[in-house]
Amino acid sequence: MCIFCKILDKELSADVVYEDDRILAFKDIHPQAPVHILIIPKEHIISVDHLEDKDKELIGELVLVAKKIAKAKGLSTGYKLAISVGKDGGQEVDHLHLHLLGGKKNYGVISKKTK
Repeated sequence: MCIFCKILDKELSADVVYEDDRILAFKDIHPQAPVHILIIPKEHIISVDHLEDKDKELIGELVLVAKKIAKAKGLSTGYKLAISVGKDGGQEVDHLHLHLLGGKKNYGVISKKTK
């Protein structure tokens, strides 16, 4: 079971900032910006490459939740949304997730790994 599924099942704790019947959002434990929120579907989908036509509405919901959280966090001057796909794309957890970053102008690369 992936770490995000463990958070969903309450096996691991997270600093949750938003939850509804399909989506959970929580603070990243290794923030790359003053505001760094991970927004995940409650359904386990590995990555964008694993989305199907039936998931169109869910992807839209993820983005709209990001917008709602950004507004609540006071990110009126802008923010960044990012989705990493696959290991070579910087995806570290095999569960689809959207990064919401804000609070400064330059965010750099979204990865905890350095070479």
